[in-house]
Amino acid sequence: MEFKTARDFLLRNRSDYETAYREFRWPRPDAFNWALDWFDTIADGNERPGLWIVDDGDIETRLSFAELSARSNALAGWLHEKGVRRGDRTLLMLGNRAELWECILALTKLGAVMIPSSTLLTPADIADRVERGRVAHVIAESELTDRFANIAGPFTRIAVGAAVEGWMGYDDFATAGTTFTPDGPTPANDPLFLYFTSGTTAQPKLVEHTHASYPIGHLSTMYWLGLRPGDVHLNISSPGWAKHAWSNVFAPWNAEATVLILNASRFSARLLLDTLTRCAVTSLCAPPTVWRMLIQEDLSAWRPPLRELLSAGEPLNPEVIEQVRRAWGLTIRDGYGQTETTAQIGNPPEQAVKPGSMGRPLPGYVIELIDPASGDRGETGEICIDLSKRPAALMVGYRDDGAHTAEVMRDGFYHTGDVASRDGDGYITYVGRSDDVFKSSDYRISPFELESVLIEHPAVAEAAVVPSPDPLRLSVPKAFIALGAGYVASEHVARSIFVHSQANLAGYKRIRRLEFAELPKTISGKIRRVDLRAREVGLRQQPESARAENEYWEEDFPELRSAR
Repeated sequence: MEFKTARDFLLRNRSDYETAYREFRWPRPDAFNWALDWFDTIADGNERPGLWIVDDGDIETRLSFAELSARSNALAGWLHEKGVRRGDRTLLMLGNRAELWECILALTKLGAVMIPSSTLLTPADIADRVERGRVAHVIAESELTDRFANIAGPFTRIAVGAAVEGWMGYDDFATAGTTFTPDGPTPANDPLFLYFTSGTTAQPKLVEHTHASYPIGHLSTMYWLGLRPGDVHLNISSPGWAKHAWSNVFAPWNAEATVLILNASRFSARLLLDTLTRCAVTSLCAPPTVWRMLIQEDLSAWRPPLRELLSAGEPLNPEVIEQVRRAWGLTIRDGYGQTETTAQIGNPPEQAVKPGSMGRPLPGYVIELIDPASGDRGETGEICIDLSKRPAALMVGYRDDGAHTAEVMRDGFYHTGDVASRDGDGYITYVGRSDDVFKSSDYRISPFELESVLIEHPAVAEAAVVPSPDPLRLSVPKAFIALGAGYVASEHVARSIFVHSQANLAGYKRIRRLEFAELPKTISGKIRRVDLRAREVGLRQQPESARAENEYWEEDFPELRSAR
């Protein structure tokens, strides 16, 4: 199989980046159904755990590859009996429970189109997805079905869990005695997923992926993660977002690794560390927020058998990477991608890692940095993908939004909207979203660079930097600060952070204003700087003396100005 040949090539060259990048070629089959053609093949007679879920209260669920294959076949047959057909759009609103993985496999086998959705969505969010997604079927947890009460539509309703009036019971498939026979080959370019983006800057867009772009496309993600057959991979991600499919479905199962899920009603760093050790986890991928919480613990007190540490979602600050390295002797490898793609850029295993860099383009991706003003290629600019060498992993486009699709696919490139720089060795360093980078006194300011310095201060758990309007400099950097455990907002802490900023940043970059506040985030966990920018603009339109609660300015501390 062409897919297996490409997969095996990447496994053989996991420590030889140059060869992998130079010689890798995307499989481009005319017909491909990942669940039938790949998963069922590796699952045949395979009693190793494919899915291992650890819940609160020491409750565990383990399903072997063979069991997942058999159950998803039965489920696919039952769903077909209930009217689910190839191309039907099916909204999934399930947490990290075994039924989610069964549905993903079954719906892939059917050729249905999945719309993964977070369990945190409001009725208004759901109504938007049902309408714009043209949903024909809904599979949701019983406890969430009341959110659909006032949503009109002839869609099929299937409840997972307790019986719900007016909804079919998911568990009925196990006793229905149905079998599944595909209705024919699955064209590789048929749609498989419609993902609503996280909406950090605008209304969520509807990203379309195919049976090739995500299942095959995540070969690049598998390579970045460094997974091997037999690994136990724990990725912290919520269902409904692309990263969940990246690292909780396709990349590990492409590698024939076990997917380990830790469910906890409330995040606990200690519980996570205990689980890593008890379950012999070999690979851990977590967003920056989780890594920042982990380093609040004495990591050296735990010795899990980890081989790979990874971070994605937002760039990880170098100070966090260094603290983990000192404790475990392992380096967190950063990676970069979007809902619209798979992993594009990353630090693969056994390669030199440069502090602050996301790494180099991953096999199958040709990355250019394009100057937003001139359109010229250079060493600093917007991260763009060369469409003349279009990766199999790139989305089809934004469903029902031809104008936006044309905008991001213009001039022969896919435009990510992210700005970066590249050094002489080809390593790419994130600068910021093109709409986050701002000017102060005619200097370009990268919020991420300033945030990376702020996070080194012991009181700072998280930081977000935005432009604060200023009559003299156009704008000045203002930091919104979420304090770490044991710290409270005060003049003393503010002064300490200003001192730290002054000591570690060039004069034109240093933080001029700061505010202790909770950081607004999308339900996928990304900081909504767009909200902070709007809030700051509104505040500065008030009388000059207006300040937010717990806001401090550099000029509040005359001794700092005289010390410069």
